[in-house]
This record gives sequence, C-alpha cells and structure tokens, in this order.
Amino acid sequence: MPVKPLPPNPSLAHLKYQAKDLMKDRAAYDRQAAQRIREFHPKFCSADDQEVFGARFSLSDAQITIAREHGFASWTRLKRRVEEPVASDQLNLPHHERIEDARFRRAVSLLDAGDTSGLRTYLLQYPELVQEHVLFEGGNYFRNPTLLEFVAENPVRHGKLPENIVQIAGIIIDAGAKPVSLNAALMLVSTGMVPRQCGVQAPLIDLLCDHGGDPNRAILAAVLEGEFEAVNTLIRRGATVSLPVAAALGRTAKVKQLVGRGNENDTQLALTLAAMNGHTEIVSVLLDDGADPNRYNPIGAHSHSTPLHQAAYAGHEGVVRFLVKRGARLDIKDILWNGTPAEWAHHAGKGEIESYLRTEEAKKNSV
Repeated sequence: MPVKPLPPNPSLAHLKYQAKDLMKDRAAYDRQAAQRIREFHPKFCSADDQEVFGARFSLSDAQITIAREHGFASWTRLKRRVEEPVASDQLNLPHHERIEDARFRRAVSLLDAGDTSGLRTYLLQYPELVQEHVLFEGGNYFRNPTLLEFVAENPVRHGKLPENIVQIAGIIIDAGAKPVSLNAALMLVSTGMVPRQCGVQAPLIDLLCDHGGDPNRAILAAVLEGEFEAVNTLIRRGATVSLPVAAALGRTAKVKQLVGRGNENDTQLALTLAAMNGHTEIVSVLLDDGADPNRYNPIGAHSHSTPLHQAAYAGHEGVVRFLVKRGARLDIKDILWNGTPAEWAHHAGKGEIESYLRTEEAKKNSV
C-alpha cells in the first residue's frame, strides 16, 4: 500500500486525531482499519481481521501505525519531522539533492556522471562509503539505501542512466558492497522502468546475480510491477516459478500443478496477480481452491484494493465478469481513495466495465 505523504505544513495535532480515529474504526470492526494496521504495524503483519480486532491496541499502537503509514519508522521520527524538519525532508526534491552527507552526495554525483575513474579513486579514498546508508523518510521505499542501490534509478531521479552503468555498478561491488545491498539493488533494478528503457535491466540483473544477488528476492516485486522482461531474466538466473509467479505469467498448467501446495497468502496473492493480468481460467482455479475475492489484497500487493478493483482498473472485462459471477462484492471501497471497482473503472477510462458494474450494482440494490 502506498504511504500517505504529509502535507506541506503538517499538524501534529491532526496526526494525533488520525491515531484516535484509527482506534475508533478498529473498535467498530472496520475492515479498512484492520488492513491498515496489518500493513503498517509490525506486530500485526501476519494477523487476520479477527486477531487485529481482538488484540490489545493502545494509543501508542495507533500512533506507530499512523507514523508508518506516512513513511516514518516511529511516532518519534514523525514528530521530529513535523517540529524540526531538515533538508532531507524536502520530498519535492530528487533523492540525490536530499543527501546531507557531502561525501556520499559526491559519490552519487560520480555515479550519475558515469565517471568510472573518478568513482574508483573516490572509493579508494573513502572505502567506508560503500557500506554506509543514507536515510530518507516519508516515502514508500528507498528509505535507507546504500550507494549501490542508486544504480537502479528507482525511484526516478534523472530519467536516464549513464551508458556504462553496469561498469559503475561493478566498481561499487568490487569496493566491498555487502550481500544485503546486492539484493536491495537487484529488487530496484528488477522493478525499475528506467533500467529497462535504457536497455541495461538484464545486464545489471546478471551482474548482481553473478556476485551473489538472490533472484528469488526480487521476482515477486518484479511481477507486481509488471516488469516481465526482468521476471524472465530472473527465472533464467534461477528464480523459482512459484504459484503467484505462475498466476501472473498465465501459466495455467503450472498453477494447476502448484495449487493446494502453498499457504493461504500465496493463494490469495496468486488471485490478485491473475486478476491484474487478465487470466480468467487461473482466477477460476484459485477461487475453486478457496481464494476469497472479497479480501483486500495481501500486504505488499496493492493491498489497499481487492482483486476486482485491480481487474477493473486494468480493463480485464472477462475477469471482472467472472469475479462478479463468483460473488465478488461491488460495494467494497479501496482504502486510499474510497472508490468502488466501478469508480476505479471510471477513473481508468474503462467505460464498458464501468457500465457493467453499475448495472450489476443497480440489480443488487433493487432486490
């Protein structure tokens, strides 16, 4: 679920009210509140709705949830941002301009310029930079990157990469990048449109995997972002074709082979991905296996919406009709914008799907 950015002049009092409202919604057994808590409070990441509703939940728990919902690790960090903002808090600036450490900022500048000799010399002078992290708060990801993660241009900063970015990445790796940085960079490269557009996505994936990056750590994220060129490269590098991956790729035979073997979350995630990508037969298989069309999507998988929202927005009319036939509710609203699937179809310009959903809504309301 995307985080909610703070307004230009945030109010701590208003944020406190948000925490209290969340407590009230949870006490009222509101499903949206349960999903938000599950998404953003680390204690509840594996809890179902009833566990969220039944557990002890204090004001501090609500404040942690609100803080993380806005992209901050704790209420203390959020309070600091409101009361004492610093240069790195300027979310209107690209990330490289928000770096406060002058040495780290210089290293990123050399990376962006494709200056191989300059970067190599600089890292010999400051070898510790390869393992240092820079802190960004208030965003959905890229919150604590190392230097290597900047090679992905994800999030987009310039909209392009130097032609020798693979060589640049190799210099940083040779200077001592840790495995955790390799995996983080691999995920960013695999989900980034700029590496693909620049024709370096596959070469960067190969480089990172050659040095120990785990393709299984990146494949689900790549599938969710629709980066199927990266998905195929990761499979070539040894990533497992799991049930969710097979569902996204439309591999019906593989889905039938794997269905029933995974856990409930895998089945639900597979339903989300099949709906997003228009694979009606696979949706049928997964519903028969017990997937629920009326649950919010799993954490990390457009969890502010349902499979029907995603299918409607993507324009997959066959999947939309099938989900409705199999009991998908038309009145569930997404968590971020409070829109129904019909409203998502309207926003996406999918007129025929919107008309169908509106007609079905009218039928149900007339009963």
